[in-house]
Amino acid sequence: MFDRILVAVDGSPKSEKTIAVALDLARRYGSAVTVVHVREHERYEGSDVDLGPPIPAEDLVNDALAEFSQAGIDARGEIRRVSSGSTPEQIVEVAGQSRADLIIMGSRGMTEWKSLLLGGVATKVVHQAECPILLVR
Repeated sequence: MFDRILVAVDGSPKSEKTIAVALDLARRYGSAVTVVHVREHERYEGSDVDLGPPIPAEDLVNDALAEFSQAGIDARGEIRRVSSGSTPEQIVEVAGQSRADLIIMGSRGMTEWKSLLLGGVATKVVHQAECPILLVR
């Protein structure tokens, strides 16, 4: 049913819960997993300003991959660095490229206060993705 699962992580508490859910489903269905982290940045006075969490992107993805590896689940990671506001499109793009049958992500992430005004990453992914989405609270 779910041969390939995409898990979006952003370092938020909701994002941490997605790993446990993805581990459970990947075990049940024998799924391969892609862990994606989209790191937003802005150009400001000639340099890039990282808008992501204080955790380095590589650490965030590698920590998640270690959990899947310990469980014997085939997993790979991907990091995308994009301009502010492009996160939903990037998640959907990675899902398409990895031929994901399911996207698992937190219902609210690091930009929770922004999501109240702008519609939120999860809402945009739900509207753009071609596969089912599991939002974790």
